[in-house]
Amino acid sequence: MTIIVRPATPERWDDVATVFGTRGNPSWCACQYFIDPEWNRGGEANMQSLREQVDSARPAPGLIAYQDGDPVGWIQVSPSSRFPRFKPRGHEPDDGVWAVTCFVVRVGHRGTGVATALLHGALDHARGHGASMIRARPSDTTVADKSNADLFTGILSTFAAAGFTELNRNRSRVLVELKLP
Repeated sequence: MTIIVRPATPERWDDVATVFGTRGNPSWCACQYFIDPEWNRGGEANMQSLREQVDSARPAPGLIAYQDGDPVGWIQVSPSSRFPRFKPRGHEPDDGVWAVTCFVVRVGHRGTGVATALLHGALDHARGHGASMIRARPSDTTVADKSNADLFTGILSTFAAAGFTELNRNRSRVLVELKLP
């Protein structure tokens, strides 16, 4: 299977909506937790906010993964200054320091390399827009089992395999970073 990753542009909105679906946590939160203090309103309001971000944010606020042409995943990645609720210990918001905050991989496509492809796409996207560093707060699944809903920030092993280093921990959540050349 071939996985390609593309920016979430207005022309690709229908693909973004397909990835988020109409049921479950992704369709309810729509990756608004780190952006919007009113994120808990959920559902249609959050999807509308996400659509407005895709329509207006430059660079694109996230990327879409396609597996054999089918939209199967999303990663939210932008300058960390866009995420007022991304406040792990040791991080200060900065336009040059980007953050990966959310992953969505459609059921039926998990465990097929989609998240890894999205992360590598995010690195290229951030680097291409002048980022000097990228940070994230994935879960260490070796410390505690997590449900799929709890893995929205990614899995530590995926970030470690991409060369990220650990800065600090809060139980199973780990602040990681990668300096970009």
